[in-house]
Formats: sequence, C-alpha cells, structure tokens
Amino acid sequence: MRGTATALLWRVILAVALVCAIGVLPWASHTDPALTVLKARSADRDPTPEVLADIRDRLGLDAGPSHLLGDWAAGLWRGDLGRSWLNGAEVAPTVLHALGVSLLLMAVALVAAGVTAALICARTLYRGGRARKASGTGSAVLAALPEFLTATVLATVVGVQLGWLPALGWYGPRWTILPALALGLPAGAVLGRLLDDLLPGAFAEPWAQAAAARGLPRRTIARQALRRSLPGLLPNTGLFVVGLTGGAVAVEQIFDIPGLGRTTLQAALAQDLPVLQAGALLLTLLAATAAALAHVGTRVLIGLALRDGALPSPHRSAPEARGFLPLALALALLAVIAAGLHRDPLALDTGARLQPPSWSHPFGTDALGRDMLARVAHGALDTLLLATTISAATLVLGVLLGLAPRLSGPLVDTISALPPVLLALLVTAVAGTGTATPALAVTAVAWAPLAAHTSALLRQERAALHITAAKALGAGPAQLLRHDILPAILPPVTRHALLRLPGIALSLASLAFLGLGAQPPSPEWGLLLAENQPYAERAPWAVLAPAVLLALLGALAVTAAGGVRRGRP
Repeated sequence: MRGTATALLWRVILAVALVCAIGVLPWASHTDPALTVLKARSADRDPTPEVLADIRDRLGLDAGPSHLLGDWAAGLWRGDLGRSWLNGAEVAPTVLHALGVSLLLMAVALVAAGVTAALICARTLYRGGRARKASGTGSAVLAALPEFLTATVLATVVGVQLGWLPALGWYGPRWTILPALALGLPAGAVLGRLLDDLLPGAFAEPWAQAAAARGLPRRTIARQALRRSLPGLLPNTGLFVVGLTGGAVAVEQIFDIPGLGRTTLQAALAQDLPVLQAGALLLTLLAATAAALAHVGTRVLIGLALRDGALPSPHRSAPEARGFLPLALALALLAVIAAGLHRDPLALDTGARLQPPSWSHPFGTDALGRDMLARVAHGALDTLLLATTISAATLVLGVLLGLAPRLSGPLVDTISALPPVLLALLVTAVAGTGTATPALAVTAVAWAPLAAHTSALLRQERAALHITAAKALGAGPAQLLRHDILPAILPPVTRHALLRLPGIALSLASLAFLGLGAQPPSPEWGLLLAENQPYAERAPWAVLAPAVLLALLGALAVTAAGGVRRGRP
C-alpha cells in the first residue's frame, strides 16, 4: 500500500513538472510568444509593436508564466482547460475530440499490430520451442520502415492509384484502415520480435516439457507458453498504445487526421500553451492508465507465482544466429558505402533531375540532380555512428533505470506520453540548437522502452526459483545482481536495443526535418527520406535508396542479435 502511494505521488510530481516545463517553454527558449502566436494566426501581418502589445494584453503574457500557469491550473478543478491562444475557442472540446479520434485510430492500429505479431510468432508457436534456425529478417525489415514512408506508399498506391480505400480525411471506419496499417505494421513487427524472443524460454520450462511428455495437445502447450511470455511484453505494449495515440504525428499529417498527436504538434509549433498543456496532460493520464492495465494484466497472468517466488527463470540461451547471414548483410551494406564514397554527394546537375537508376547513377538522382549513391554512402557514416552511439547510451540508461522500477516506472510513463517533437522543443529550450540537440532529444525518449523491458524481466527473475534458492544459501543482493539477474536480463534487452537501432536513425531524421538536427545539404539518411518524399510517386528510387539501407540495417541488427545469448544455460 505504501509503495502504491509513493508511486502515485511520484506520478503526480512528474505530471506537475511536465505541465510547468511546457508553461515556461516560450520564455525558456527566449522567444516572444506574442510574435509566435501572431505568425500562427496570420503569417502576412506585420509584427508592429502595437499589434504585439495588443496580443500580450489579451493573453495576459505580461503577467509572466507563473501567473498563466496558476490561472490554467485553477480552471482544472472546474473542468475548464482554458481557451486557445490562436482562435479563442475552448480547449476541452478540441482536445477531447482529438483524443477520441486518436483512440479509434490506435484501436484499429493495435488490431493490425496484433495480427502482424501473431504472424511473426506463428512458426515458433507451431514448432513448440524445438530446435530451429534463428530468423526474423523479414520482421526486422518491416520494423525498420519509417511510418511516414509506409503511409505515403499506402496512400499513393492503395488509395490513389488503385482506389481501393480512401487516402485522405477522416469521415468513417473505412478512413481508418490505411493509417492504422501504417502505424500497426512496424509496431507489430517490433512486438512480434520481442515476443518471439521470449517464447523459446517458456517452451523450455519444466512444465512445458512435462506437458509434452504427458501427450497434451500442442495447441494447449503453445497457448500456455504464450500466456507465460506475455507478462514480459505487456509494459512495452502499453508504451506502444501511448505512442500510437500521441506519437502518430507524421501519419496523421499525411492522411489529414485531426488526432491528438497532430493537434499537439500544431500547438507546440505555434506555442499555443493551453492546448499544448491539455494535450500533454491527457497523454500523461493515458500513459498512467496503460501502465496500470499492464500491471493488472501481469498480476492476472502470473500473479500468484510472482508473490510466492515460484517462477522458473524464463530466459534460456537464444538460438544462435547463422554466421553467414549477418556477415552477408554487413558486406552488402559496406559494399554500398564503399561504392559511393568516391563520388561527390553535393555535385549538382539540374539537367539530370530525378533520373532513374543507370550505369552512371546506380541509385538514380534526386530533385537537384545529385547522385543518390553518393549521398546515401556519405550519409551512412554520420547516420550509423550517431545512431549506434545513441543506442549504446540508451541501453545503459535503460538497464540502470529499469533495475529501479519504483523510480523509473512513473518516469517511463511520463516520457512515453510526450510526442517526440515536444520533447525535442523542450530539449532545445534548455540546451539550445546545435549538433548535440537531436542526440539529446532522441536519447531522452529512446531509453524508456528498454527500461520498461528491463523492469518486466527483473520482476519475473526475482520471483524465479533459483533466486529463492540462492537467497536461502546466503547470497547477498550484489551477488544475485551480478551472477543471476544481470546475466538473465542483459541478453534480451540488448537484442531489443539492436532491434530499435534503425528507429533511432529515423527519430534523428524527424528532428532534422523540423530544423532541430541535420540540415540540407547534409546527406543524412533520414533527411534524404524527408527531402525526397514529395517525389515518391514520380521518382520512387530517390526514397527507396535510403529506405532500403535502413531496412538492411534493421535486418543486420536483428540477425546479429542472435549471437547475443546468455552466458550460462
């Protein structure tokens, strides 16, 4: 009871700190909120001192952020979320409608993610943990595809060219299918890989072997193995729920969906603080609800065993990856980089704009006639180095904070509730713009899923029978952590970190697109995707070149992760 009260207090403190950080964002970033609001209202109107003074007077900006925060917080008790600084409309109806739209989209996307994850795990469930080749290349490619690229392809091909489904707007159930697929397919690929990583350990537990020896049906054993593995996945599923609701900014923009992610983004860019604060508060409440449901689900599935310390350790050595596959993928990636390094990535040839692949330009050219092979090769150096460094840092942070779940649990929920754009703006306000800003912003977000994964595995490992036996023999906390807990937790979390490596590269790209990271004419991969996306229908090779390399990086990361195994049986 005391632990629950402490966790609740910690969540409240974090929510208050988040709202306060948003409330001082314009002043912390040294920008004039009156000027930002004026530009958002009417970009052509001259920002004369009289006009800016009128806006400050109407919004009460001269009173300062503390007074504005106090007025907004006082209205919460009456259910009043304030009025928009842009149009004066009540905030509550706007954000609640946007939340309803995002929840519907999230629900359909979760169905797509569930089907995708089931297909990825089907082979493991069917074989029942028997010896099998390490796989997952296809799911890694799917997980590495950027959501906005998947959304663009679906909208262009399925919606426009084939005309099977509507590609723009939000008018009924049929309008949810394409955006839900764009969100659900990559999310399902990640969840499927994580679940597929847990299932072999469940099938190797004594109960499964005893059930097989007694001749129980394979489907029964598979169902129980799935039940046994789900608790290790539920915290990350909760994070995906929040991410699909508030973080679907690119997909909502492409399909013109009035969801909460898009509403929050527009409010952040326009510094419409009442809308931004209300959106962040709703997302924080959603994150806390998802975390509570994940906790309840874990208790329902394995609660008695957790309480009694009667769980077998669910972590066995992962199946060893075939050495030739990651080697082949690495050689293919290095071959592309080597082939383009001697070319000039900045050479312009306006007479060869958007040319298809040829002997002189194997990957074609972009809208300025620059050689795409040269650009992806030179961009690989910065992209891979920075993404790998951030992945290593987030792995360390995720494991360290995940080992203290009472401290990190509420923090994970709060961090995951924020759209990446908003976090980037907060980091920029504190650290300023520069080369380190995108790395700090991505690191501030990317550790959360790894910490949730670590905490979920830690909870189960502490309840394992061999831990109980080691305690009875006099093993202390430090000895248990070093010799039993960390060897069981580190391999699956490291494989998880490798799976998210391409996603980190894409997160850096999205910040570059917003002016917070790499800038043109940099050949950074994500920036190449953003620059060439408008030409995807006319010149698909300009988008496929960096997208294929990102997918290749994802496949390499997952196949190489097969070699990250527990050091002892």
